[in-house]
Amino acid sequence: MKRIGMLTSGGDCQALNAAMRGVVKTLVNDKQKVEIYGFLDGYKGLIYGNFRMLTGNDFSGILTKGGTILGSSRTPFKTIQDPDENGLDKVEAMKQNYHKLQLDCLVILGGNGTHKTANLLRQEGLNVVTLPKTIDNDLWGTDMTFGFQSAVNVATDAIDCIHTTAASHGRVFIVEVMGHKVGWLTLNAGMAGGADIILIPEIPYDIDKVIEKIEEREKNGSRFTIVAVAEGAISKEDAALSKKDYKKKLASKKYPSVSYEIADRILQKTGREVRVTVPGHTQRGGSPCPYDRVFASRLGAEAGKLILDGQYGFMVGYKNREIVKVPLEDVAGKLKMVSPDASIVKEAKLLGICFGD
Repeated sequence: MKRIGMLTSGGDCQALNAAMRGVVKTLVNDKQKVEIYGFLDGYKGLIYGNFRMLTGNDFSGILTKGGTILGSSRTPFKTIQDPDENGLDKVEAMKQNYHKLQLDCLVILGGNGTHKTANLLRQEGLNVVTLPKTIDNDLWGTDMTFGFQSAVNVATDAIDCIHTTAASHGRVFIVEVMGHKVGWLTLNAGMAGGADIILIPEIPYDIDKVIEKIEEREKNGSRFTIVAVAEGAISKEDAALSKKDYKKKLASKKYPSVSYEIADRILQKTGREVRVTVPGHTQRGGSPCPYDRVFASRLGAEAGKLILDGQYGFMVGYKNREIVKVPLEDVAGKLKMVSPDASIVKEAKLLGICFGD
């Protein structure tokens, strides 16, 4: 008998259900007797013992379903070792619930913060296998995360739709794409959607360079400009600030987001009409695209195999078009950033895309 705990932590995304289904189908198809304990709302469920027994029926028909059947929540790693408001030791509580249910393994689906906590539980002696979930594609140790391609599709659709109205009115349009620290989503959606300017956190922008590109397009006969902006994009002036001063600026709430600040600066400097569109959480909503359904299923199957083989302490990742196992200690606490010298950035510049640098 295998007793498996499962939880999904952090922001939701497409293909979480597909990945869990892949794990369970692999275990069941091996003719193993399996008990699945689904912890509700991420690590909170493991901390407070909120779970429900899952059967094969729970995993039927969820391949195409977005979100997560277990619910999710954010439990920041930086406070995971602090007692809760009632003095409960959260790490000890998770360990006790694991042992109380006599679990053989925890399957944890999540992003960067989730993997930090997963690695902590591994260090505390629990058997853990993880799966890389995030629309940001910023997890170290894997070329791809599930949810990313689906989010790229949604963000690209938003940019596609903006093209017609931008062309009709001859305006500058800014489309704000998710991504606080890393720009993979904005970069890919921007290129796929034919954006003229792409601003990402890893390449601080000069507003004068952005305006220069807009004016260049106008001189060449283009009536409009599409700017794809990551929500964490930062100007060169702000990048030069101390972390404390930058946080102070953000706290002033002068603008709803960086896109509105960019729009205002373009207006003030040029008088051009600028519109901002924010697709927001639609980028992680809806059904997973076919790529993510296949990819998440493959990752889930390999996670199931690791459990059957008794190999724990790994994230199932994707490297050089092959599914691989990556030690959790190599993943936790690292972000996969977009290098300004990355080939995809150089190629985008060859296409005439401006990054504001």
